[in-house]
Amino acid sequence: MEIHYAALLGVIQGLTEFLPVSSSGHLVLFQNLFGLRESEIFFDVSIHVGTLVAICVFFFKDLREIATTLFSASTWSVSENGLWESLCQKPEMRLLGLIFVGTMPTVFMGLLVRPVAEKVFSSVQIVGIMLFITGLLLWLTRRLKREGHDVSQFTIWDALCIGTIQGVAILPGLSRSGATIAVGLFRGLDRETAARYSFLLSIPAILGAMALELGGAMATEFPPARAVLLGTVIAAVVGYAALRVLIHIVKKGDLYAFAPYCWLLGVVAIVSSF
Repeated sequence: MEIHYAALLGVIQGLTEFLPVSSSGHLVLFQNLFGLRESEIFFDVSIHVGTLVAICVFFFKDLREIATTLFSASTWSVSENGLWESLCQKPEMRLLGLIFVGTMPTVFMGLLVRPVAEKVFSSVQIVGIMLFITGLLLWLTRRLKREGHDVSQFTIWDALCIGTIQGVAILPGLSRSGATIAVGLFRGLDRETAARYSFLLSIPAILGAMALELGGAMATEFPPARAVLLGTVIAAVVGYAALRVLIHIVKKGDLYAFAPYCWLLGVVAIVSSF
């Protein structure tokens, strides 16, 4: 694998993994329009590690607080209200529980949709349709109120709805970040909570996807180490920058601004398929 090719894939992964424009959709389009060949499985896993690092660095405070509370002896001490009530009253444990709940439908829907996704992954028409749906979800957020509920009012049904759409977002062209944040907003979450939960929920999803791909990666020839390192670092740096930009945009209520781009790319995809 050439160095410049590894760098390009790192940039694409870092940008499209977080911005609500579908990384898988861009990959399919680039492969069809520009003859961009599919990257080696091990390299693909590596650049996903890069974007995972970006999430962990960006949300380090949240992850540290969750870990500190989880392993604190006082967390597991039984109060007069009982252990369950005591855990639910702690925001960090409540958030961890909601991530766990949201991950369950993601796994179920991911396994259900995965065979379909693999069959349609080369279909540019399907990518175009999914990009239109992504754009529609984003556009519908433009009139939502700024106010909403935070983690203290976050329900199990909210987590299940967001986790389900995350599982469906395995379909190329349907943006994971865009769909999960939009559904969170539709469910009445405030903007910051919707974005925060979306990306924290993505951590187990990315780890699961990497685990599935890693088995196949071990049976393939490894790309050059410097190409892997470069692509991973670029994906992490670009991903962190893209994540910071997106969080800022979501807080302003301008998530819908990405809709025209998704629609335009969807038109390109459908036209190019003929």
